Amino acid sequence: MRQNSALVRRGLPVLTAVAIAAVTSSYARAETIIELTQTGCQFVESENGVDHMYETASKADCNAINAKTASERLASAKVLELKPGRYVFRVTNKNVPYDLGFWLREEGYDWRNPLHKLSKISVSGGGLGLGKTRDYEVELKPGAYVYSCPLNPTLDYKLIVTEG
Repeated sequence: MRQNSALVRRGLPVLTAVAIAAVTSSYARAETIIELTQTGCQFVESENGVDHMYETASKADCNAINAKTASERLASAKVLELKPGRYVFRVTNKNVPYDLGFWLREEGYDWRNPLHKLSKISVSGGGLGLGKTRDYEVELKPGAYVYSCPLNPTLDYKLIVTEG
């Protein structure tokens, strides 16, 4: 009891030590932020900063647009190249009038395969309303990945993680 009273009297040094420990641990797990902007049927940065200004009111609109344009757009799309590590993908719904999401997964990932859920990397989420931004955290290891939005069907953009 006496020791606890001493800690209360010396609360500031205890809090300072906790704050220093928190700052130190955040440096140990530093994350890089990758910003992505979704507009109708696309991620702008993934298509070399070009917003195609697709008009979309539903998933069906994007499916029709992608059926006509996917191969040409993928051929010139930017492949995101990263090093292994922790990342935050900060995704913004710029002008799509319905909720969006984000899905990053190892290439070949099949959500129906229970072994893939245990052994492969996949991060996803929805609820990204008009004008909203959401962070998706993931630790990437070397390999090939794809990312997309199944709710605002985009292309499967490529991401490669390489050592050194």
